[in-house]
Amino acid sequence: MADKKKPRYGAWIIVGVLLLGLAGFGTGGLSGNIRNIGTVGDKDVTVASYQRALNEQIRGLSAQFGQQISFQQAQAFGLDQMALSQVVLLRTLDNEASQLGISVGDARVFERLRSIPSFQGAGGFNRETYRLALQQTGQSAAEFEAEIREETARSLLQGAVVSGIPAPQALADTLVQYVSETRSITWAVVDGDDLTSPVPGATPAAQQEYYDANPDEFTLPESRDITYVWLTPNMIIDDMVVADAAIERLYNERIAEFQQPERRLVERLVYLDQARAEDAVARINAGEATFEDLVAERGLTLTDIDLGDVSQEDLRSAGEAVFAADTGAVVGPYNSPLGPAVFRVNAVLAAQEIPLEEATPELRDELAADAARQFINDSADSIIDLLAGGATMADLAERTDMRLGTINWTPENTEGIAAYDAFRAEAAAVESGQFPEIFDLADGGIFALTLDGIVPPTLQPLDEVRDAVSDAWEAQERQAAVIARAEEISEELLPLTGFETLGLEPFVEEDLTRRAFVEGTPPGFNDALFEMSIGDVRVIDAEDRALIVRLDDISAPDLADEAVIAQREAMAENARAGIAQDIFDAYATALQQSTEQSLNQQTINAVNAQFQ
Repeated sequence: MADKKKPRYGAWIIVGVLLLGLAGFGTGGLSGNIRNIGTVGDKDVTVASYQRALNEQIRGLSAQFGQQISFQQAQAFGLDQMALSQVVLLRTLDNEASQLGISVGDARVFERLRSIPSFQGAGGFNRETYRLALQQTGQSAAEFEAEIREETARSLLQGAVVSGIPAPQALADTLVQYVSETRSITWAVVDGDDLTSPVPGATPAAQQEYYDANPDEFTLPESRDITYVWLTPNMIIDDMVVADAAIERLYNERIAEFQQPERRLVERLVYLDQARAEDAVARINAGEATFEDLVAERGLTLTDIDLGDVSQEDLRSAGEAVFAADTGAVVGPYNSPLGPAVFRVNAVLAAQEIPLEEATPELRDELAADAARQFINDSADSIIDLLAGGATMADLAERTDMRLGTINWTPENTEGIAAYDAFRAEAAAVESGQFPEIFDLADGGIFALTLDGIVPPTLQPLDEVRDAVSDAWEAQERQAAVIARAEEISEELLPLTGFETLGLEPFVEEDLTRRAFVEGTPPGFNDALFEMSIGDVRVIDAEDRALIVRLDDISAPDLADEAVIAQREAMAENARAGIAQDIFDAYATALQQSTEQSLNQQTINAVNAQFQ
């Protein structure tokens, strides 16, 4: 069953919206004669490009939230407008590049195709893999390659606009001075063991005072009383009957998983000609270079040349030699689809043969789970009919396989059904008196729910939380006493005073930068250090203890140090890139203002309706 967030009858609503939205556009609809949402200059803005941009925006925000967001939520965040602005900007740049005569040839396009991982086979770029990948996206090769040409031309245009911008060296010097300046300190901890007298217990009056001053600490969050029914594959999986013939058929369909030939983990380093490849092997055999040295000489990494696990057949002419070699051995050169190559064997993967009898339990469970999901899917329509007839959650539990439950739900509750993102989303949104609907769970289950009531944030009576109030008051008073004791001790510290003479265990930290982390210190510790002058002593609150800190030295960065030089160069480059981006943004804005645009809002609305 497909994982959807919408009620099951939502598809019919979408059909109605599309029929209305496409009125007047001809019988072809969006899949017929409507291919563009408008024009920018001489360039068409295609429906497909807008759909892809909007899909990418929705996927990106869904990934941030950790759950699929609806189109209505996407619109609330303005993602549709962002996607539209994005495709319009790109077409504006395409139009300008075309006007300026910027273009790229077939060789550049093919070079780009060869670099795309999803188009690669065992021997590099594979035209059949390329064709199938495009087929899945609904694009033709001509359309995709035209996009590559325009994208490359845009890159050339952008490079022309921002090239030659110098790095702001004065800014980089100032930043590196700020970031790389260091501090040396001595510090010690003062805690409850250093107090000269114990903290008294909280009196009833003190408890009342603390309770009145800190009501949020003793207030229960808003909760929602919900009644629900649900059905998941795991609830009924044991009731599913799986035929032995079905298990055998699935086993045979996936025989490659259970009977795999011997394989090898292999790296392949390709050379331009046979002579260079032979020279590389000779250097390894003579001990003049390692395989890693050869890879580095080519400006590559081991990841770049990793073929993964391959069969003898995958390696073609090199297969027999590679499979006869020991782990770690380098063999070659042998011809490959990309030219003469040297191969290294990283591991031997033994043949795997799992008989049907051994695979049966796993396959039976898989088929039973599929059957359970199908049973739930087939049951959904009859459950919807019951809800339409006025059935309650209790009625559904009595008349179907769904199970009844109640929950006092808060966002912090993630047990049972509340572990599902879909349930939490609906529990947060459901309103009193709302007509119940069937919703899907990520594992193929379904659920429905009703809101029985909302319990607002409630301040717990003092008598029920008196122990917690007393503990909190005592912790507050103890920390105040610790801070006072630390202040008292700090007054005796001078620049040359040994911490040991005051009964403290000192910790010495040298060359701390603003980005340094000192274990055992609270947030803001570094900020406090860099506000101090040499010889200053400061007491820092560390929640359940106090820190006494003395600043012993301030050191300017060593501008001849390689790390500082690298950091300065990185800062200069980042600043240069930021300036370049600002310049390009200004150029793109001016370009959009001077380029004629014509967008058909009705077509855009019709495309948006497909996402609902």
